[in-house]
Amino acid sequence: MKTLYETRATARAGRQGQVSTDDGLLDVALAYPKAMGGSGLATNPEQLFAAGYAACFSNAVLHVAKIGKVAITEAPVCAVVGIGANDAGGFALTVALEVNLDLPQAEAEALVRHAHQVCPYSNATRNNIDVKLSVNGAALN
Repeated sequence: MKTLYETRATARAGRQGQVSTDDGLLDVALAYPKAMGGSGLATNPEQLFAAGYAACFSNAVLHVAKIGKVAITEAPVCAVVGIGANDAGGFALTVALEVNLDLPQAEAEALVRHAHQVCPYSNATRNNIDVKLSVNGAALN
C-alpha cells in the first residue's frame, strides 16, 4: 500500500491524561466516562473513535455516490461506539453506524453496503469489531 497520509498522536497518561497530535491541531484532555467510574468531564477514546469513524464513513458514502453518479451532497452518519468486557478478560468495542440518506431505500442501502467495503475504518475493523449498519432507520443484514 502506498501511504497517502499519516499522522502521529501521543497519549500521556492513558484515559486520565492528555492526547495530542504532532501538528498541535488536536490537543484534548481525557477522562473516564461516568459510566466507567470516571468524572466524565473530558472526552474519552470511544468518543474520539466514534467521531473519526462517523466522519470517515460519511465520506465513504459520498465517495461511492460520486463514483456512481448519485446526486447527494450530505451523508449524515451517527457512530455509536460501546465498550465492554470480552470473554478473554480484556475489553472489546461494538459499533453501530446509523446512516440517513435522502434517497429511495434500496438505493440508499446499496450505497451504504458499498461504502462499508471502501471505508478504511470499516476495513480496519472488519472481523475484529461487531459493526452493525442501518439506513434511514432500517437495519442492514
